[in-house]
Amino acid sequence: MTDEKSLSLTVGDLRFGAYEAGTGPVALCLHGFPDHARSYREQLEPLARAGYRAIAPTMRGYEPSSQPADADYNMVRLAEDVVGWIDNLGEDKVHLVGHDWGAVVAYTAAAMAPERFHSLTTIAIPHPGRLQSEGIRKLPSQILNSWYMIFFQLRGIADYVVERNDWAFIEKLWRDWSPGWDFPPEELAAVKETLALPGVKRAALGYYRAVAKAGSEASKQGNELVAGQIHVPTLAITGALDGCMDTRLHDLTLHKDDFPKGLEVQRFENAGHFVHQEEPEIFNDMLIDWLGRNTPASIQRKQSEPCASS
Repeated sequence: MTDEKSLSLTVGDLRFGAYEAGTGPVALCLHGFPDHARSYREQLEPLARAGYRAIAPTMRGYEPSSQPADADYNMVRLAEDVVGWIDNLGEDKVHLVGHDWGAVVAYTAAAMAPERFHSLTTIAIPHPGRLQSEGIRKLPSQILNSWYMIFFQLRGIADYVVERNDWAFIEKLWRDWSPGWDFPPEELAAVKETLALPGVKRAALGYYRAVAKAGSEASKQGNELVAGQIHVPTLAITGALDGCMDTRLHDLTLHKDDFPKGLEVQRFENAGHFVHQEEPEIFNDMLIDWLGRNTPASIQRKQSEPCASS
C-alpha cells in the first residue's frame, strides 16, 4: 500500500481522499481515533483479491480539504458523509466496516439509511445506544477507561497535552488500548503526521466535543437513531484485551432484538482495540466470509462472469 490516495470523494464543498483497491461490490472501511485511513492497509488488497472494491476514506476533518467551516463533527453529519460517499460512487448499496469512531458512524449510518447497506461490520464498539442507556450502568468501570473523553473537553489544555513531546499522548493510547501489540513504529509515526496537518488535531478532538453538546438538535437526532433497531445484518468484533472499550460491553449491550436482520459477535482473545491491525490474517478471513454471506447472489454471479472478449 502506497501513501498516495487514489480516490477523491466529495460531499457538498468537502473533499475526502481515500485509498482503494479492486473492483466489485464496494466495502467502505471507516477509521477511528487516534488513527487514519491507513488503518486498513492490511485489508484493502485481500478484499480486492476476494472480489471487492475496498475503499478506506479519510474521515471528516482528518485532512484540510474535509474540514467544514462550521466545525460540525456531530455523528449525524458524519453518517451523512457516508451516504454522500455512496451516492458519489454511484452505488445503491455497499458493505460498511467501521473501527472505533468509524464504528459509531457506521452504526448511525446503518440506522439512518439501512437500505444502502448489504452488511455492517463494527470493530471495538458495542451498540452505542445501549452503551449510553445500560452499558455504563451495568459496567461502571468503563467510565475509568473513557477518562480521555472527559479530558478532551478541556479546550486548550487537552490540545496542548495531546501534541506535546512528539505526540506521546497518542502513543500512550495505542499502548494502553492494545496492550502487548508490537505495533509498527512507522505506522504510529504516520498517524502523528496526519494529526499534525493543519486543523486535524482540532477536528479529531471535535468529534468528542460534539458528543458533549447533548442539547443540540443534531445530538438528539443522533441519539434517536442509535437508540432504535438496526435493520442491517451486523457483525460486531471485539478484542478481549481492549483497554479502551471493555470487551464485556459487547455481551451487555448487543441484543439480537435490536438487529432484526441478524447479529453475530466475534471476540479475538489475543487482541486489543486495534483488532484488524493486530491479527489481520484471521480478521480478513472472517471479514471476507461475512461479506460473502451478505452479498446478494445476483451480484456474486455478475462478478464471477468472465469478461466478453473483444
